[in-house]
Amino acid sequence: MAPLKKKSKKSKKKDLKKLKNKTKTVNIVPIEPKPIETDWWDSFCHKSSSSPGLTIPSDEEEAFKYFFRVSKKTFEYICSLVREDLISRPPSGLINIEGRLLSVEKQVAIAMRRLASGDSQVSVGASFGVGQSTVSQVTWRFIESLEIRAKHHIKWPNQDRLEEIKFKFQNLFGLPNCCGSVDTTHILMTLPAVQTSDDWCDEASNYSMLLQGVIDDEMRFLDVVTGWPGAMSVSKFLKCSGLYKLCESGERLSKKSRLDEVEIREYIVGGDRYPLLPWLITPYVNEDSLTFNSKFRTSHEAARLLAVRALSVLKGSWRILSKVMWRPDKSKLPSIILACCLLHNIMIDCGDKLLSDIAVPDHHDSGYVEQSCRFVDNSGSTMRNSIAKFLQPKSRA
Repeated sequence: MAPLKKKSKKSKKKDLKKLKNKTKTVNIVPIEPKPIETDWWDSFCHKSSSSPGLTIPSDEEEAFKYFFRVSKKTFEYICSLVREDLISRPPSGLINIEGRLLSVEKQVAIAMRRLASGDSQVSVGASFGVGQSTVSQVTWRFIESLEIRAKHHIKWPNQDRLEEIKFKFQNLFGLPNCCGSVDTTHILMTLPAVQTSDDWCDEASNYSMLLQGVIDDEMRFLDVVTGWPGAMSVSKFLKCSGLYKLCESGERLSKKSRLDEVEIREYIVGGDRYPLLPWLITPYVNEDSLTFNSKFRTSHEAARLLAVRALSVLKGSWRILSKVMWRPDKSKLPSIILACCLLHNIMIDCGDKLLSDIAVPDHHDSGYVEQSCRFVDNSGSTMRNSIAKFLQPKSRA
């Protein structure tokens, strides 16, 4: 093999020159981040003030609650819950017409305005200077985050909290060992022809989804069940819920109290549509017992109306639930309903009060007639009789 030729000094210089040309330093000019919009409230107020049919309070704090249902302090708390999610995975295109990125606060405001007003995405977008698709993206991302970050605002109370609730129900209504009130409402919607079925068509000939809530003495949701079709009866809906299974197995509402030599299990109260169970007390339907049980009827009805009132306030505050939803995604609708229930509880937990001029329906299910459930559990009947007897005026010696 022939020996390798050594490179001359001249060729070495040429190679070094080529290498230097290849490794030239490239000066990278940093791209300036888009400015974030921070004056969204003033801009929103200006656009909304010219909208017909709105009577906006002159006080800024009240005006804020008028649009978003919560105080500024509670709004900031909600922003803190979802901030990480809204920042960590922002979708493309979340900018306003001036090219500025939407702040977390503005995203939350868009979503809450959509839920509070029930207005179309186009209408909500116009008031914030964004498009319909942006409203859709922002609202859904907010709902997804709230489901996870705020889930602690709807939880079944521990035994210490249950004792407080029982104390309040006995003081307010005279009902011993009572842990809450339950009721069910319909969330109305329209469906495209290809999705219509008898399962979703309820007794009022509306397409709807059911929502059941157990309420405490402050009208806070303790348990929420939704997602089932409106054609289902209330009693069957109850039996499909986790609440029913937990109570039947004794994992909930199991503690007993002695009353006139009878053991009374913890219970909640419900209307005629519910079955009479050892842990669910319904009103008397026998007219012959009206006189003897008048005190029980009055107390029971007053406690039951807490749940009716809570669902009415829910629909009055978050009007997306009181309007007929236009062709919603039925897989996403339960999340929308749950988000509104979470916001309802957050308002209570943060001490916010409902504005006096927010229209609240007299009944959350106007147009629906309550049909009595005929199922009666004998032990439940014994419990109800004992409670009714306990509430009668005591005879004097």
